[in-house]
Amino acid sequence: MTRISNPRGAAAAQTGSAGGHNVDLGHPNVRAQAKRKTAYMSVSTVGMLTAAAVVTSLRGLPVMGEEELTMFFYIGFATILFLIPGALVSAELGSAFSTRGGGVYTWVGEAFGQRWGFVAIWLQWIQNVVWYPTGLSFAAAAIAYGIGDNHLANSNLFVGAFCIIAYWLATLLALRGTSVIAKVAKYGFIIGTAVPGAILIGLFIYWIATGHALGWSTTTNAAVAHVVGGHTTPRFWPQLTGLGSLAFLGNILLLFAGVEAQAVHVRDMRNPRRGFPAAMLIAAVVSVALFTLGALSVAGIVPYAKIQLQTGVFSALGAVLSNQWNIGWALQILALMICFGALAGALAWLTSPSRGLLSTAHDGVLPPFMQKTNRKGVQQNILIIQAIIVTVISALYLVLPNVSGAFFLISSMTITLYIVMYLLMYAAAIRLRHTQPNLPRAFSIPGGKAGMWIVSGIGFLAVAFALVVCFFPPAQLTIGTPALYITLVAAGLVIFVAAPLVIYQFRRPSWKHGAPDQLPHEASFHEPAIQATQAAETGTRDGA
Repeated sequence: MTRISNPRGAAAAQTGSAGGHNVDLGHPNVRAQAKRKTAYMSVSTVGMLTAAAVVTSLRGLPVMGEEELTMFFYIGFATILFLIPGALVSAELGSAFSTRGGGVYTWVGEAFGQRWGFVAIWLQWIQNVVWYPTGLSFAAAAIAYGIGDNHLANSNLFVGAFCIIAYWLATLLALRGTSVIAKVAKYGFIIGTAVPGAILIGLFIYWIATGHALGWSTTTNAAVAHVVGGHTTPRFWPQLTGLGSLAFLGNILLLFAGVEAQAVHVRDMRNPRRGFPAAMLIAAVVSVALFTLGALSVAGIVPYAKIQLQTGVFSALGAVLSNQWNIGWALQILALMICFGALAGALAWLTSPSRGLLSTAHDGVLPPFMQKTNRKGVQQNILIIQAIIVTVISALYLVLPNVSGAFFLISSMTITLYIVMYLLMYAAAIRLRHTQPNLPRAFSIPGGKAGMWIVSGIGFLAVAFALVVCFFPPAQLTIGTPALYITLVAAGLVIFVAAPLVIYQFRRPSWKHGAPDQLPHEASFHEPAIQATQAAETGTRDGA
């Protein structure tokens, strides 16, 4: 460690080298980063933050409700073969690398090398960016109901402007640091998703107790009901007429995705090796309960023919609050709460993937300007780039009269990208059990290597099957020919998977040096995190 003269005549600053980076240990940003790990997230906070990332809002309830009682098949598939394996694998990997950052970047990188770790975190990041405009559109519909002007929910100009403004405000809030995000996401999830969801379930119980006709009793759609002698009996098993009839499965998996993204917060917990698995259990239980009971409530209250993606939740609430009890003001209050919950869910997703992407920037995979963080340690340039991309995509609402078909196609591409990331994660978990068997794991999937193969193998095969199904257009989709649909989805998958490989191949050695006012990221595969942190703390004490 050496001392250098401060060009401005101030107190001498210190420099050090960590992971090939020259670090100005006296710089305010570095000193702030070395000290900022004093406030810890509790198990309940990380659990609720993860649940908020999975159940980003109540928007998915009408999607599942439209499948009526066959929803139990899809939810069962997603829970048993996707959510539970994903939570268990994330818990083991998250606790094993609790002193490291980067999430799937670190996990996959440790198993298959930095190149594939970069591909994994890139896919997690880019699918999230593409998803935002569709996720925020539900918040726009909620605010329309909240102010009593339901027609705005179908106004492209209103939805587009809302998505752009809301995302930039969320970005400005995220720049204030992790603690602010945690509070907003935690309480936003409770106030804007869990409470309205519980009220919706309570209204459904009232609906049944007062003898009202159940929504699924009115459908004659053979895909979700048997019709015999004029009597309708709901199906519990989907009508299988080909893989196209299971195309809905990909959308269900996307609703349950995200349990792994909050693993980047393991460093923010006091005892992450034990606390993170417990947080994953809380997230899984809350997510499944809200999705299942909430979707069942929408399907039971709203007639099948009237379930709409954007407004199905409000139709269910309004059927009792407005039509039965004549208290439309209560619906408006709940709509505002739901809007807050949707925005909080978006905020929970706003920083986690980009924090993982920051790991790659500090390891020399992305240009130095993407390594820039503010005094709070927040990846400000990555967040700004992310906001610009979201703005461009959201602008489609402003210029096109009908973009539902285009966004369905983009959603299909999003699902395929996310599935490839999960394939890499499951494969990494298996490989690390063999290549690093002595890695300290406070939580390990029971059964030794065989148990890991079973759990990760189930998850791998489930998402691989869902990936195949994504290439079969559903019957209700009208977007040209099936060949065109398959070509577009395949092209999107190839382009977005190839992009990180190309960037990695043409990275420059100078990118590793980064900016002198930043610590190299702890997810470096060349040096343990504690060394860089201790170097900064030592420099801070020496300079005091």
